Order: sequence, then structure tokens, then C-alpha cells
Amino acid sequence: MTDKKPTAILLLYCPDKQGIITEVTKFITDNKGNIVYLDQYVDHHDGVFFMRIEWELEGFLIPRDKINEYINTLYAQRYDMKYHLYFSDIKPRMALFVSKMSHCLYDLLARYNAGELDCEIPCIVSNHEDLRYVAEQFNIPYYVWSIKKDHSNKDEVEAAEMELLKKENIDFIVLARYMQIVTENMIEAYPNRIINIHHSFLPAFIGAKPYHQAWQRGVKIIGATSHYVTTELDAGPIIEQDVVRITHRDTPETLVLKGKDLEKIVLSRAVKKHIAHKILSYNNRTFIFN
Repeated sequence: MTDKKPTAILLLYCPDKQGIITEVTKFITDNKGNIVYLDQYVDHHDGVFFMRIEWELEGFLIPRDKINEYINTLYAQRYDMKYHLYFSDIKPRMALFVSKMSHCLYDLLARYNAGELDCEIPCIVSNHEDLRYVAEQFNIPYYVWSIKKDHSNKDEVEAAEMELLKKENIDFIVLARYMQIVTENMIEAYPNRIINIHHSFLPAFIGAKPYHQAWQRGVKIIGATSHYVTTELDAGPIIEQDVVRITHRDTPETLVLKGKDLEKIVLSRAVKKHIAHKILSYNNRTFIFN
């Protein structure tokens, strides 16, 4: 079995206009690019065109370090296009942020170890020492910055975290049950690149103890939601969700146990889609390509 050939991946959106697909595909084929994936969608409500296209770099006439310049010059202004260009042989670097709960961390690291997540994990960041043993099992550096109850050292802690992220060339962050609110500075530094797992089917039961809220409300399903982090709590663009049925026999404690299984699955799905560059965010919504 041979390794996959390196590809370029272009994600874009712009006002819907005739000829965009033709223009972009012609640019690729005229320069001897072999297109291996193309998917597009038109949001007729807002009149916006979305596309993901991927082509092999082998034999492509334009050097990879010039592709972005060509796209920007030829199409960005002409079509009022917002786009992202990625290369499949460059693995994104993911930082994991955790607190005391290990289920999401273990799941992601197990998948990473098994080769399911095509990324690198240079560091794990926490506000507690509790999960250092997990990081050591997987031989990943573990950094702790404790945050005082009155949050008086929050700015200092975040400055240190940001310095680490810069040093490690982190591309995106996953909050694997990190029980701290991320500040605006970090969100602005990583727009649509901080993924959170929330233990409810958003927009229901935001904030703390959603399983207890769900039990008190007597709902018949509980869910988990993975979303990008924005400055509004638990209100960022939703990437992935799932649910499980419950009954009157469940307690808040059994809801927590059932929810943990959901959280792991939902978070891993979201992370995989982000790594594969299959998500476009627009107006606090996500458009996810298969």
C-alpha cells in the first residue's frame, strides 16, 4: 500500500455568483492539478457559496509557496472571497487543555496513539496537577498553571499559556473538559481554532451542571455538543452533536455517566473534522463537508 500523495485543500466562501466553480477548477486543471475532491453548497437564504476542493500537488505547475498568492490575486477580490489554503502533508499541531476529568483526554490520546488523529500534540495544559499521570503515560509534556479562586492571576496565567502556544507553534486548541472560561485575548488569537465540548445539547442547559439541569427539567434525551469557542459562553458555531435517551429511572449521577460516553464521541468527531479541514464557519454557523 502506497502513501497518499500530498494535496492542497482550498476552503472558500463568497457571494454566490455564476462561474465560480468553473474558474477555480480551470485554474487547477490548467496548471496540471488532479482534483481528488470537490464539494459545494449554496445557502440561498443568504446568497452565499461554499466550496471545498482538493487536488494533488504532484505535477502541479505552480510552486506550493506561490499558490496562495495566485488565488488571492485571481479570485479573492474579484469574487469577494474568503478562503483558507491547507496542505495535507503538514500536520496541524494541537494543544489539549484539561482540568480534572480524564475521559475526553484519554479518548483523544488513545485515538492519537492509534493513528486516528492526523496531527501532532506537543503539549497538554492544565490548571491542576491531577492528570499529569495521563500525559506521562503518553509521553507528552504537561504544563500546569493554577488559577486562584478570585482569578486575580488570570492574566498572568494566560500570558504564560500564550507564550507556550507560540513556542510550540500551536495551530488549534481543544478544551477537553477544561473548566475555565477562555478569555477574549486567546479567542482572538485562535479564531475558530478553539474547540470545546459542552455536556448538553446546546442551546439547552448552558453553563454549569447541565446534567442536573436536565434531570430537574425531566427531559427524555440528553446530549453533548462540540463547538468553536467565542466570547459568548457556550454559543459558538456548533461542529458536532449527539444524544442518548434517558428515563425517569435515571438520576443526575447516571446522566453524568451516560453523558461522558457521548462527550468523548462528539469531541473526537469534531476534532477529526477540524484536522481534515472540512469545516467552514460563517455567521456563527458551520458548514461541514463530507
